[in-house]
Order: sequence, then C-alpha cells, then structure tokens
Amino acid sequence: MQPKRYAIVDLETTGGRASRHKIIEVGIVLHDGQQVLDTYSSLVNPECYVPYGITQLTGITQEMVQDAPKFYEVARKIVEMTEGAIFVAHNVRFDYSFLREEFKRLGYTYSRRNLCTVRLSRKAFPGLPSYSLGNLIKWMGWKADARHRALDDALATAELLRRILAEEDNQKQVVDMVNLGIKESLLPKSFDMEKMHALPEECGVYYLHNAQGEVVYVGKSINIKKRIAEHFADKTEKAGKLQRHVHDITYEITGSELVALLLESHEIKRLHPPINRAQRVRRFPYLVHTFTDEAGYICYEATQANAARRKTLQVISEYPKFAHARNHLNRVREAFELCARLCKLQPGNSGPCFHYHIKQCHGACAEQESVEDYNERALAAREVLSTVFEEDFFLLDEGREPGELAVILVENGNYQGFGYLDEEGLNGSMDNLRDAITPYAGNPETTRLIQRYLNKKPHLKRIPVQTEAVEW
Repeated sequence: MQPKRYAIVDLETTGGRASRHKIIEVGIVLHDGQQVLDTYSSLVNPECYVPYGITQLTGITQEMVQDAPKFYEVARKIVEMTEGAIFVAHNVRFDYSFLREEFKRLGYTYSRRNLCTVRLSRKAFPGLPSYSLGNLIKWMGWKADARHRALDDALATAELLRRILAEEDNQKQVVDMVNLGIKESLLPKSFDMEKMHALPEECGVYYLHNAQGEVVYVGKSINIKKRIAEHFADKTEKAGKLQRHVHDITYEITGSELVALLLESHEIKRLHPPINRAQRVRRFPYLVHTFTDEAGYICYEATQANAARRKTLQVISEYPKFAHARNHLNRVREAFELCARLCKLQPGNSGPCFHYHIKQCHGACAEQESVEDYNERALAAREVLSTVFEEDFFLLDEGREPGELAVILVENGNYQGFGYLDEEGLNGSMDNLRDAITPYAGNPETTRLIQRYLNKKPHLKRIPVQTEAVEW
C-alpha cells in the first residue's frame, strides 16, 4: 500500500520567500517508512547576507556559510538523493518551493511527488492545539538535540512519518495525499498516475484530447499538474465529462500568468472545445459610450450598436450581454454618486432623478450641482468604467525560464500579441521588443484580461511604444 521510498527534507533559509531568499543549509533523510536508509547534510553558501534573526534562530552565522559549497555544487546530490522518492517535509510547500526556485535559477525544472507531514499529522492526530514540528516533538516525548538545524529537523520529521505509517489507515491517507486526492479509478483509462506525476508544476495552458486526438477542453493554470489533478478528483458534471472523454494531455508552458490567460482565451475561440463554455464569444455587441450634453455634463449610456453605429460613438467599454453593460454602469454610478438620468439609467430628460431624492445624486439633474464638480467625478468614474486602452505600451512579465521576459503588446487601444525575449536582448531597442511579438487578435475579452491583471499587479514594467530607448 505505502510508497517504497521517502526523501525527507528540511532546509534552513535566509527568510520566508523562495523568490527573494536563499538556502543556507539542507538536510535529507532517505527512509523506507520503517527505518533510515541514508542521510545527507550540508551548509550552503547563499551568496548573500545571513540576517541576524536567522542566526539567532538557527545558530548559522555568516562565517559558517562563507566557505560552504554554493547551491549549484550540492544540486546534483539533492537530485540523486530525491530521485524516485516521495518528497516529504513538515510544511512541504515551504521546502519544496525553495528547492524548485533554486533549481529554476540553474535552468533546471525540479519536480517530485510530495507529501506534507503537517497535513498528515492533522489527519493522524486530530485535536492537537498545534501541529508545528516543535510541539509535535514535545507531544510525542522525543528528544531533539539541535532544533532549527536541517538534518536534525529532517530526522525528527522522519520519526514522525514512521509513527504515522505504523497505522494502516494512515498509509491509505499517505497514498491519497501523494496522488493529489485522485482515485486511480477516476483517471481516464489511457492515463495512469505516473503520467499525472510527470505533468509540469509550471504556469501555462493545457489541452485535453479525446481518443481521436481532438481537443475537448482548454484550460490555464499557474500549476498545470495541480489543476488537472483537481479536474480528475472533482465529482462535478464537468469533471465527469473529462473523466469519460479525455485520452491524452498536452500543454504549453508560458511562465507569465497573463500570457496563459491570453493564450487560453485565443485557443478556446480558435478550437471551440465542446466542454469549454466560457470565452467563446469573439464580438461583444453591447457597450457603454460617453458624450457631453448641451449643458456640458458628461453622460454615459449602455446600449447595443452595430459596426456602423459604433464608428459614431465614443465607446469606453464592451460587454457580451446588455445586463452586464447596464449593471456595470449602475455600480459605477452608485460608487461615484453620479446622476441616473445623465447615465441614461432612468427615463426622462428633465427634472430631478429618483436618486436625488434619496441623496445618492448631488443634483446635476436639478441644476443643483455645477458642471465642473459633476464632471470631476464623472471623469474619475470613466477610469473605472473603461475597458479600452488609451495608450500604447509593451508590458514585460515573467518568462518561461530565468533571464527570459514575456512581452505583451497593446497598441491602437487593443491587445496585439505576445512573445518572449532574453533580458539581454532588450539592448535598449524598441525594435527588439516589437520583433519578439507573435501577432494575436485582440477582442474585448483580452482587453479585460489585461486590465484585471494590471489591477492585480500594478507594478509590472510598462514601456510606452513611442519610447526611443528602453531602460531595463
């Protein structure tokens, strides 16, 4: 029932974020579930400063690591020790993410089946006040000589795992956790657990194919393996269709989550996979446009417009359904206390609107608010309401590997495509950025995807298209 070999790992680091901090010590215990098979331990030179607080916690000083091997010098040993084993750690996300990040800096994709003894302990020993390794050591009555040193903590975790595996019911929990919650019986007939574990834990777009090789579903995820595992572990109607129809899986790594979103949207519209429902619409027939009335007030209106009429309107946002357009406009009106009549959300052309009487409109409709004061709020509302880009720019995001950038182009108010470029390839040239772009058709959905992403990550590097030289 239980897997044959476990690599129990503990790391000491300069901080808590894998993208920013570095490993200063690694400890690995090879275990068969009953006894220790081998151990490995090494300090690691992080090539950066060891904070005083970390020294206080671990006892590891700057002097101790300055002559230690650098990570690339111990990387091969880590690969060999953990190859073919279940990667185990107490809070596995922490240790696993640090190793993956260090290997990524070396240009190597590190991927292992993994198991978290924090989660496992909660299942095996329910009701404890804390599941930290230190508290579990005290609760079990063990003796640990050097807490917060990698090998000693790995040995303590190994003993915890041994005790948990001594119970047969816990062995079933281990198999379930290692297999990402998937029952093998729910996997497509042509797809086994080995294929599942071989999927990348990277950001990208994945394609699910039927027995004839046709794409039946397209999705995106920042962790492809985890997302596909969720598809096959779910018991929803959609999951049932995937389990019945999927024969094979292919994928494309994008690095950038935004590129994954944009590529997914394009592929769904191109391929029309039968199990996908969202993002099939290419054209949004409804819109919100703006104009200024005879008195000088800025007005908005949600409406439907064909191609000819659109050319006569100042369109600021587009929608697949009229209700979406109207509801969005109404939410913005409410947030900025605009006049419902000037937003064409209430019939009539004169007299106070309903919201003026309940003090949710400042009275532009009743000549109680100046054009200047009203338009100041209306212009602020436009920034929230708008789904049309008013500037041209290149957006730089994370690439597929270290030293690579994803480049997204927005021009003429719309998304134009994406590509990849080595950081060194920027070379101060706008032409290099443009040459990296593979053209893709823009539409209201891609515009919305980019705007939402920028709202989530406002500090992403933007380079105006008209810039003559690129600084990076």
